[in-house]
Amino acid sequence: MAKHFSPNLKSYFLPLEKNYVLGIKKGIRFITLKSVGSYINFLSYVRPQKAVELSYALFSQPRIGRLQKDSLPKVLRNTETETFHHNEHHFQTYIWKGNETKILLVHGWESNASRWKKTLPHLQKSGSTIIAIDAPAHGQSSGKEFNVPLYAEFINKAVEKYQPTIIIGHSIGGAACVYHQYLFPNTSINKMVILGAPSDLKTLIDNYISMLSLNTKMFTLLEGKFMNRFNFKLEDFSGQRFASQFNVSGLIAHDTSDKIVAFEEGKKIASNWKNSQFIETKGLGHGMHDDELYEKVIAFLFTEGSEPLRH
Repeated sequence: MAKHFSPNLKSYFLPLEKNYVLGIKKGIRFITLKSVGSYINFLSYVRPQKAVELSYALFSQPRIGRLQKDSLPKVLRNTETETFHHNEHHFQTYIWKGNETKILLVHGWESNASRWKKTLPHLQKSGSTIIAIDAPAHGQSSGKEFNVPLYAEFINKAVEKYQPTIIIGHSIGGAACVYHQYLFPNTSINKMVILGAPSDLKTLIDNYISMLSLNTKMFTLLEGKFMNRFNFKLEDFSGQRFASQFNVSGLIAHDTSDKIVAFEEGKKIASNWKNSQFIETKGLGHGMHDDELYEKVIAFLFTEGSEPLRH
């Protein structure tokens, strides 16, 4: 006699099946990453220049996050848009019109301006004009390569044009905001909000090398690549160091369960930022979307003489 699963048994087995499939996908990704790493390690001895170019491309070229003009996410469709040209690049901005107070939003890796969908309603309660930017090689902006120095240049063009008093950055976008403030300390910006952001480039490179199981020769080659390309040592590119120069007010928030950017990175940035407050969240992950957190952000931004928040 045929046996049939009851609905209760189905509801029990379906999550197990999904977890099994996810486990297989993670396993394939792990094997793929290690295979790529082995190939790059081999190249480092026979064709070191090709090895460094390949490893840098994998590090700096996003795989997702692009937007097409004719199929924009709903949140971006009814906005004013402006395309900026900067050297050989162009980048896109989206504007939700409001009052004279202007807020610039800076998204992170493999994302785009639509990531602020859940944040916007909270900010719009203030009546502010809100501007969101697409990063290099993301959204509708040009290029294949993403790097923080170029993102900081894009940010500065937008700051010069729109004169925002507030800037909010998430993930590597937060790191770009920190670097921008270090490079251009005397702009219209007087308050910064940094969410789930990395501090140290060397930590990012160390994690990348670990993920691909690259050899020590590759670390040296990549270190040289960054020096030649951007004229700085890995250890010198540090949000913790940059923030020590800041005079603007800052709010840094980071989640203890963030699996993309370690919690300690946010603590580093806050540790040297003399006029800042740090919020530790729990259970939000890397996305940092949370009504309670947004309430604290709004209080920081729009309460006169706001004191450091206790948590």
